[in-house]
Amino acid sequence: MGNVGLLLVGVVLFVNGLASLGVVSGRSAAPLNLFVGAAQVILPTLVLVQSGGDPAIINATWPSFLFGFTYLWFGLLNLTSIEAEGFGWFSLFVAGIAAYQAIANWATDPVFAVIWLTWASMWSLFFVLLGLKITRVGSLDLGRFTGWYLVLLGIPTCTVSAIFLLQGVWTTTVTAGLVALTGLVLAGVVSAVLAKAGAPAAPREHAPAPIGQEATV
Repeated sequence: MGNVGLLLVGVVLFVNGLASLGVVSGRSAAPLNLFVGAAQVILPTLVLVQSGGDPAIINATWPSFLFGFTYLWFGLLNLTSIEAEGFGWFSLFVAGIAAYQAIANWATDPVFAVIWLTWASMWSLFFVLLGLKITRVGSLDLGRFTGWYLVLLGIPTCTVSAIFLLQGVWTTTVTAGLVALTGLVLAGVVSAVLAKAGAPAAPREHAPAPIGQEATV
C-alpha cells in the first residue's frame, strides 16, 4: 500500500509546487490533495485494524497519517478562509519526525534516509512560510524557492522511488545514498537560482502551497 501511495504523492508535490509558483491556483490543486490525503488516512487505518498489533506493520504504517493529514489540511486551506498558522506549526512536527527517520534509516537504507531528509526540508519550508510567515531570506523569495523545490524533487523522491521499489530494483548501498544526497543539494541550488531568476512570488491565495508526501515504504 505504501509504495502505491508514493506514486500519487509525487504528483501531489509537483502540483502543489506549481501552485506555489502561481502556475495553477490553490483551489484547482485542492481536489487532488483531498483525494490523496483521504486515501493516506483511510487505507492505513484499515491496515492497522487488520495488523493484529504486529509492531513491524505498525511502524511501516503510522507515518502515512502525518502526510495524509498534510494533504487534507492543505486542501481545506485552499477551499476555505481558515488561517494557515496551525498548518505551519504542524509542519514543524512532521519535519522533526522526518529528520529523525532520516537519521534512523541511514545505516540500513541510505537512499531512503536522504528521501526522509528531503521531506524534512520540505516541511521545514512550510513551517517557515506558514508558521513563522517568513517569505524572504535576503534576496531569496522562499515561496518561489519552495515551489521549485517541490517541482524538482516531488516526483523523483516519491513516484520514481515507488516504481523502483515495486519492481524490486531498490539499492541500499552507501554510494547510492551519497549520490542521492548530492542530487538533493544540487536540486536546492537549482531551486534557488530559478527562484531568483523568476518573477515575483504569486499572491498568497496561490503561494503557500504546502505539499506533502507519503512516508510508508
